[in-house]
Amino acid sequence: MKDLDNIPALMADLGARAKAASRELGFASAEQKTSALMAAADTVWARRAEIIEANAKDLEFGRDKGLSPAMMDRLMLDEARVQGMVDGLRTVAQQNDPVGEVMTEWDMPSGLHIQRVRTPLGVIGVIYESRPNVTADAGALCLKSGNAVILRGGSESFHSSGAIRDCLVEGLKVAGLPEDAIQLVPTRDRAAVSELLTMTDYVDVIVPRGGKGLVGLVQREARVPVFAHLEGIVHIYIDKAADLQKTLDVVMNAKTRRTGICGAAECLLIHQDVVDTLGRDVINAMLAAGVEVHAEGGLQIDETLAATDADWGKEFLDMIIAARPVADIDGAIAHIQTYGSNHTDCIMTEDKEAAQRFFTRLDSAILMHNASTQFADGGEFGMGAEIGIATGKMHARGPVGATQLTSFKYLVTGDGTTRS
Repeated sequence: MKDLDNIPALMADLGARAKAASRELGFASAEQKTSALMAAADTVWARRAEIIEANAKDLEFGRDKGLSPAMMDRLMLDEARVQGMVDGLRTVAQQNDPVGEVMTEWDMPSGLHIQRVRTPLGVIGVIYESRPNVTADAGALCLKSGNAVILRGGSESFHSSGAIRDCLVEGLKVAGLPEDAIQLVPTRDRAAVSELLTMTDYVDVIVPRGGKGLVGLVQREARVPVFAHLEGIVHIYIDKAADLQKTLDVVMNAKTRRTGICGAAECLLIHQDVVDTLGRDVINAMLAAGVEVHAEGGLQIDETLAATDADWGKEFLDMIIAARPVADIDGAIAHIQTYGSNHTDCIMTEDKEAAQRFFTRLDSAILMHNASTQFADGGEFGMGAEIGIATGKMHARGPVGATQLTSFKYLVTGDGTTRS
């Protein structure tokens, strides 16, 4: 029985077992990993009633904790969302195995043949809030990429995450892979997070998935390398050459489809030439849909609230959006460079040159043209799932799928070759 009160010993035990599992998993066959994921998917679906029952406990905990409607939406699992997890597991299972892939190879005049080959990172620590489906996504992607994982879900999703992890372990058993390849921290104690962040002997990289508070904590305290996923301060710039219907469709979807995800739009920037026409139409559509609009300048109408400085660079994660006129595309770019989080930004325009300028001059991890920012998701990028969206510039960037969870090594072959 684990001693849940001795957090350092508990976490060291998890780390040691993950390290041992990673060494075996690193050379597991593609067939074994596929088998494990398909069996895990079948188990999740077979146990969906148990998972939803566990989730009900988490929802009660969330209500008692006073979580916002958006956060409760993130937390909630129903049969459709369980089916989404199952689909994600199967999609990852059917993808090509990145481990062992020859990225490039070449011959040298010395007679050496050199290959750069993908290899697992080792042990990945994933720290996340609320969304229990991350348990399935992270477990699947780490397994596919040959990495062991230590999952630390949010206190709100404690029961759901445990039920989902148990299903993943069933898949490991079926495939004859080490059960310790996917572990879940068995306590809500926050001290476990601090331990995980400093376990340099066992953990190779940390992936935080959550709000600014969580990511800031991880970046301040981690001694293990971090794939940072900062806030989704997502902008949509409506150019003077934007199409009305496309813009209405995209903006409505980007804001209202699911307000609590990182790809939800949080700020509208509207070219001054269309403020009184297309701009007003968009604002009115937002208001009619129940969105609270914080606007300035010519975008202010009776039903809007006056925007304040605090509205720029804010991730609302709710039915709230900020809106302001800009002089031109360069004004929009300057605003995004000042207030953005390098996550996802979009331009609505029929002017290809304007779209190219937007793409060239901004450096967000994801840039979109005439498409909803809610597509900022690894599944929608064909990755099956994602472990997060990295907004930094080192190693992984944008949606982090199985391929992004690998490093590489060089395989050098000679024939008794010596250096002169």
